[in-house]
Amino acid sequence: MSFSIIAAIGKNNELGKDNNLIWHLPGDLKFFKETTTGKTIIMGRRTFESLPRLLPNRHHIVISKSNNFPKEVSVYSNIDDLLRDYKDTSEELFIIGGASIYKAFLDLSNKLYLTEIDAECDNADAYFPSFDKSLYDREELLENEDEGIKYKHVLYRKIK
Repeated sequence: MSFSIIAAIGKNNELGKDNNLIWHLPGDLKFFKETTTGKTIIMGRRTFESLPRLLPNRHHIVISKSNNFPKEVSVYSNIDDLLRDYKDTSEELFIIGGASIYKAFLDLSNKLYLTEIDAECDNADAYFPSFDKSLYDREELLENEDEGIKYKHVLYRKIK
């Protein structure tokens, strides 16, 4: 099984505020869509609730103690059950948030697709976990700018 994390983070690892994205960057949303379409996306309940709708052409997995989700969504009450069910898959599974789900999957993930935003948010309430960048090869995929905010799409690959 192959886990990949995808996230957009500010200069101080900011992820979100009030269960919403801090920055709405059209180029980053396009990158997210292109990277995850046709894939399985894994998230926590609050991240699922923040989505405008089920994202097209993706299999949604939610890790949650509740089971109040549309029938198209696979629900796991814990990560161990998910790992057991997906241990034999060769599919790239994308972790899309939130902060506690990123933290739980960080050591299990071989790739981190991070949009590194050249901005800060003083009142963020969700943060991407710190990680040791020396354990990864870093590849800059694309630089972009939306609404005066510069950002880079960066792929971190875990060094074997």
